[in-house]
Amino acid sequence: MISFIVRRFINYLILTFLATIGAYSLSSMLMDPRERYLNRNPPLSKESINAIMDAHGTNPNTPVLERIGHWLHELFLHGSLGDTIHNDAVMHEMLLRSSISLRLLIVGSILGALVGVILGVWGAVKQYKASDQTVSYISFVVIAAPTFVVGAVLMILATKFNNLIGVQLINFSGEYSTGVHGFWPILGDRLSHMLLPTLALIMFAAAGFSRYQRSIMLDVLGQDYIRTARSKGRTRRSALVRHGVRMAVIPMSTYFAYYFGTLIAGALFLEVLFSWHGMGEFGINSITQSDINGATGFAFFNAVLVLISATLADVLYSALDPRVRV
Repeated sequence: MISFIVRRFINYLILTFLATIGAYSLSSMLMDPRERYLNRNPPLSKESINAIMDAHGTNPNTPVLERIGHWLHELFLHGSLGDTIHNDAVMHEMLLRSSISLRLLIVGSILGALVGVILGVWGAVKQYKASDQTVSYISFVVIAAPTFVVGAVLMILATKFNNLIGVQLINFSGEYSTGVHGFWPILGDRLSHMLLPTLALIMFAAAGFSRYQRSIMLDVLGQDYIRTARSKGRTRRSALVRHGVRMAVIPMSTYFAYYFGTLIAGALFLEVLFSWHGMGEFGINSITQSDINGATGFAFFNAVLVLISATLADVLYSALDPRVRV
């Protein structure tokens, strides 16, 4: 099993590297950072603009292959992803912001996946009953709704709740309040700020996972091994939990891996909406400001998330189905 996991990890590592190189190449060809410096007051000379972009390794006058070579040289020899247009090291920015984003992503995706799997299994077992129909309608509404709409609705409901109890129990701007001291007050303050964006992520994850899990579980319910288990005297609940759920969860591990990697796209809007200064905000600013190194760092962060989640999915997959270890 260890050799299987190591082989898959190496494959994902190579794909992560290629994805990052591809992101840098595309950013270098499509973005023009000169526009940021052309309308400065007082105006900058052409030589000054070229000197700034040369220092960042993003001068469009330099051939793309030469810039890629310089970028790889800095990456392998100094472990650097370059500097942003604000002269901050991309790696430093990523370390600061990734901890903020990961708090949302990890909690939201794991809880959302668990809730989604449970709802999917429940919906399949209760197919076409009122509970199944209710979960289906709510899931479709959440999936169809834009991220910022769900976030705005949650903010309105939180405001009404705070007004009802007369206390600002739920906060939805920023990730913490200033002037709070002590371990428990700080913990409570962080949780109160984290509640709404995490709840939004859980809703989106649960809606998507429940639809997939329900479909897979319906296929499993008609399999021979379920009927065989029942014929051997197992109760319906025992046959479903011991054989059905286990087989239905196996395909979901792969889905979870790639869902987690792309989850930051949804979290991106939530971070902006709830004023969290994480990787989502960093990615938006980098792209809108034609920051080539910043955009590459954002793509690298996404690729690393896929690398980690795909490896964890393989561990889970191989644990549930030993046939894939070959």
